[in-house]
Amino acid sequence: MSKSNKVWAIRNNKLDLAQNTLIMGIINTTPDSFSDGGKFNSVDSAVEHAYRLQQQGADILDIGGESTRPGADPVSEQQELDRVIPVIEGLKDISIPISVDTWKSGIAKHALNAGAHIVNDISGLHFDPEMANIVAQYKAGLVAMHTKGTPRNMQSNPVYNDLIAEIKTYLQNALQIALNAGISKQQIVIDPGIGFGKTLEDNFKIIRELVSFKELDLPILLGPSRKSFIGNTLNLPLDQRLEGTIAAVTAGILNGADIVRVHDVLECKRAVIIADKIKS
Repeated sequence: MSKSNKVWAIRNNKLDLAQNTLIMGIINTTPDSFSDGGKFNSVDSAVEHAYRLQQQGADILDIGGESTRPGADPVSEQQELDRVIPVIEGLKDISIPISVDTWKSGIAKHALNAGAHIVNDISGLHFDPEMANIVAQYKAGLVAMHTKGTPRNMQSNPVYNDLIAEIKTYLQNALQIALNAGISKQQIVIDPGIGFGKTLEDNFKIIRELVSFKELDLPILLGPSRKSFIGNTLNLPLDQRLEGTIAAVTAGILNGADIVRVHDVLECKRAVIIADKIKS
């Protein structure tokens, strides 16, 4: 990846990706998220958790108001706004950037008006044709993720002729949509979408071959935290997947990840520091 793309432009700020792997801490304000649904679905608890993640070493906070777990049904835009916007407004004094986890341009616009810096779009600009225009208008950072299908049906029977090539093509299309809308390349990070329309073996293959996505000349985000490919491999429930998550995060960093998205920031931060030392 070129040196210029080791900087992530997010509105009026820039994040340095050249020195250390960044950690995106997850805050789900939903009652039904696969991992921590219901834990932070009040404004006060979500805001408190956000400050805790910052203290534990998060570089970015990712706030979501709609579950994208396999089989999830979409929620109304108003419901998503009611969950997300008060939390973002409650973090106006926090010193790290805020990302909004949404594929809906209306949610993104309100979140950016409330102070968010990044849009984390699970569809890679493919679900809502207005999303690219909103990101361009606000000069926001963008995470463009690959998904196959929708959260409701993505795990029904995901099949690929060439997994890595098809994900690359999808992300290249996302890049072209972004550039056509006036989003600069420095605003964009790509995510191959662990668990989003992937089999167990697909997820391991993505991590193993992550370096191949460097051909797109964009920073890479990896989000393996507590996901079912870890639980199914180890035969462990959600609350016992920390070690597996750390292993996946470490392998991802050694294979090219620039940002990791995790629930367990404190523990993963320690692993990231060691992985960065090994990598350097």
